[in-house]
Amino acid sequence: MTIAIIDYGMGNVRSLMNAFEYIGEDAVVTADFDELEAADRLVLPGVGAFGDAMKAIDAKGLKPVLDRLALEVKKPVLGVCLGMQLFARVSHEHGTHQGLGWLDAEIQPLEVAPPAKVPHVGWNAVSFAPDEWLFKGLPSGESDYYFVHSFHMVCADPADRVGTTDHGGTVTAAVRRGNLVATQFHPEKSQDNGLQLLQNWLAHDF
Repeated sequence: MTIAIIDYGMGNVRSLMNAFEYIGEDAVVTADFDELEAADRLVLPGVGAFGDAMKAIDAKGLKPVLDRLALEVKKPVLGVCLGMQLFARVSHEHGTHQGLGWLDAEIQPLEVAPPAKVPHVGWNAVSFAPDEWLFKGLPSGESDYYFVHSFHMVCADPADRVGTTDHGGTVTAAVRRGNLVATQFHPEKSQDNGLQLLQNWLAHDF
């Protein structure tokens, strides 16, 4: 299986590559259109601000390519952290910015009840349905994953949200629609639980 980690200049690509290598899979970091076309699966990473990320994607001419692969070819795509947020239609982080628009969702400031704090940094348990394949082999509400974020995704269709965490209120932790899968947490930094999730994603027949 060929895994392409999309390189637009704002991703945690080294830790993702290490995670895939650890579970016995090779991944290439690339913005080359032909390599993205040839890959079996795509990973959209992201660290930083939403608006800057979309500018970087546009500057490399990646948006029409990614739109076609995700929405027409329906190549499996995994979004991670900011990469998940980029799936949304719009973000309200430091102004209003248009996203990729793959999901009918908005990115809004994380507003939490004390003693929870923003940014949300650290380990949190994620809850999900017992039959959710993305978390196969992992106990709901007991397995911890590593989060770093100040904004969160609000889905227009609740069915898109397949994992939640409690951080001064309910926060979207994972989304899934067809070939599009994403997590607000960093699976590549979530030790055994995150590695299991990556393996589940790779094993799933889309």
